[in-house]
Amino acid sequence: MKVCTVGLGYIGLPTAAMLASRGHEVVGLDVNERVVAAVNSGQAHFQEPDLQMLLSAAVDTKRLRATTTPEPAEFFLIAVPTPMVDEGPDMTFVEAAARTIAPVLEKGNVVILESTSPVGSTERLAEIFAEERPDLTFPRYRDEDREADVALCHCPERILPGQMLRELVSNDRIIGGLTTDCAQKAARLYQSFVMGTCYITDSRVAELCKLSENAYRDVNIAFANELSIICDKLGTDVWQVRELANQHPRVNILMPGAGVGGHCIAVDPWFIVSSAPQEARLIRTAREVNDDKPHRVVAQVRRLADKFKVPTVACYGITYKPDVDDVRESPAMEIVEAIADIEGAEVLVVEPNLDALPPALASRANVRHVTSDEAREAADIVTFLVGHRQFRRLEADSYLAKAVVDTTGMFSTRKARAVERD
Repeated sequence: MKVCTVGLGYIGLPTAAMLASRGHEVVGLDVNERVVAAVNSGQAHFQEPDLQMLLSAAVDTKRLRATTTPEPAEFFLIAVPTPMVDEGPDMTFVEAAARTIAPVLEKGNVVILESTSPVGSTERLAEIFAEERPDLTFPRYRDEDREADVALCHCPERILPGQMLRELVSNDRIIGGLTTDCAQKAARLYQSFVMGTCYITDSRVAELCKLSENAYRDVNIAFANELSIICDKLGTDVWQVRELANQHPRVNILMPGAGVGGHCIAVDPWFIVSSAPQEARLIRTAREVNDDKPHRVVAQVRRLADKFKVPTVACYGITYKPDVDDVRESPAMEIVEAIADIEGAEVLVVEPNLDALPPALASRANVRHVTSDEAREAADIVTFLVGHRQFRRLEADSYLAKAVVDTTGMFSTRKARAVERD
């Protein structure tokens, strides 16, 4: 089958490479000429285990090519950003993608929206296509009797950075069609590479399901983060509280941290809140708790910095989660930027997953990218913000002379001791 992936970013590119590896003819469509050139030369423009190998093979075998110009295909997968703005989800990129491919749509095509989107987005795509292509018919939500020339579905992505290629194949997929026929047509494509189960449902269920998955995780992380704040207030070790509470067979408190980042969990719950602002009280509160956590970490560092005339602060980790190079919505980045605003502070950033600092930090005269050893030797204050595997090999004793703020629990030494039986 010929497949066009619209958007060659963190979701579109791995998906395109995977489809090509299964024998499909894949055309990657993107507005960024630099990304298109990189893909056509067989070069991944971001880090992901095994992606470079899969991409090189796909390009070498001519199964995958990239372009800035839309062309006909049997399937169109839209995987473009849906950022959150003050007014709510920004669907500009999705709508632009729809208008871009509309001129090349043909009878029998299947269009699949993979971008995480508010409830009703797939129906909005049908409206756009109907405006752009009055010569074709498009499905209506749950109107099973309506014959349509083009099928429309929402199949939310569910892959985790660092494990994208494995999860593309192994994870179950939810295929939500405007009609059952739409979903069944899209299932043909997913069953060509997905080893997990493909579940067919309607588009609204699929849209809300993806948002609910990330909101659920956000609420549970918020509990852990709020518990850490309470423990600080009460002078209690949160890591020991968590360890012992989790001995209960029906309790599983997650790890607290510096906040919540990334392109999903930190954003998607707001899509639900914007759709049902009066009803989504718990989801809103969880977002507020997690968004507030970086400010509390900065406040801790500021209190310690007041003890030094010219504080040198080492910040270990700036990506949004361990062992990736992605800084999107990273609470650690937010914390480091705020620490850099402390008067007289020199900030040393240790980030083994990046060759250089992001522009927001690189432009600051008082921020440097250094090694772990350089940071340990020079720092007055050490903040552990991301639990990279390289940091887990560090010796806790070597930081005893430092003022330490540890949001990762890596250096928690107070462990509960089980009573030995006689």
